[in-house]
Amino acid sequence: MKPLENLVVLEFCQFMAGPSAGLRLADLGARVIKIERPGKGESGRQISIKNLFSGDDGIVFHTINRNKESYAADLKSPEDLKRIKKLIEQADVMTHNFRPGVMEKIGLDYETVKAINPRIVYGVVTGYGNKGPWASKPGQDLLLQSLSGLSYLSGDKNDAPTPFGLAVADMLCGAHFVQGILAALIRRGKTKAGALVEVSLLESIIDFQFEVITTYLNDGGKLPDRAMRGNGHAYLSAPYGVYKTKDRYLALAMEDLDTLGETLGCYELLEYKGSDSWFVYRDDIMRKLGLFLKERTTAEWLAILEPADIWCADILNYEEFLNHAGYKALQMEQETVTATGDRIRTTRCPIRIDGERLFSPKPAPMVGQHVKDIERDFNLSAGYGNAS
Repeated sequence: MKPLENLVVLEFCQFMAGPSAGLRLADLGARVIKIERPGKGESGRQISIKNLFSGDDGIVFHTINRNKESYAADLKSPEDLKRIKKLIEQADVMTHNFRPGVMEKIGLDYETVKAINPRIVYGVVTGYGNKGPWASKPGQDLLLQSLSGLSYLSGDKNDAPTPFGLAVADMLCGAHFVQGILAALIRRGKTKAGALVEVSLLESIIDFQFEVITTYLNDGGKLPDRAMRGNGHAYLSAPYGVYKTKDRYLALAMEDLDTLGETLGCYELLEYKGSDSWFVYRDDIMRKLGLFLKERTTAEWLAILEPADIWCADILNYEEFLNHAGYKALQMEQETVTATGDRIRTTRCPIRIDGERLFSPKPAPMVGQHVKDIERDFNLSAGYGNAS
């Protein structure tokens, strides 16, 4: 039995952050029901990466919405809204990521839903919170990375602002959303009362940077300073970064520069006395070390560094990484088969419970695929109870 079995989640979410939270809850056993517009469904169905689709839905949608059910409802229809409210009466969790004010207009804001079901955990994802000058801005990942200062941490000193190559704000916010929902459920188990759980992409991307923002706030307001070449962290001393070798690249993490110099036989590094100098002269140190490391292959350097317990790594591309024994040992892949018969290889939930890996091969639903099942299971066609 998975930990969240018999938990009912109503997901009024689209795109990435909210649905990724629903994905994790579903992986852990919850029954997650997507409430979607009839016909087109949620807007995230049309997100495409490299124009990869299965049927009418992007591969991204299939990846984020596996193991869920779909209930199609027009929230502007009084009859459909009554059915939704009857579902709410019986649900444990309800989530949405509409812009501020939308759910109030529909009549499914927190206070209204709480009156229907006082035990419900009501979760909201916004882009920037409910107040402030950015509250109505589109909550899109690249925009959040750009506004939050994150893009000045990657790349090298003279590079333009460099964003992450993935939707990091969405993914982190989804993870924070799950944490808040589970905490509220634990509290409900003690108090019998539901809760309002709120997260935003902006707060998540700020929390993601807590280490470096804390440094900035306590360092006289000095801006992050990326290394001239091979930057791995704007606030860490040499040798932290990426170096070209004779044939590939090599990553070096935090290390005592004297120990590294002795181990490698790069005695120029010993000229820099005291750890303070390792940041002050970071670019000079990394330049000299970079020239030295070009003399041998990555494999040769790893054969020297790893036995000496120097923190280092080869730098792999996806082809190399996904075929490596280290990756295969984790059994991170699973396969789903879509309604159109397409086989999609994707990753599994990264959590293990009692040693068991959590696989969820059930594919993402078609729009409204489970209407009949849901109406039967929740008795939606036999009157509307106290919903109004």
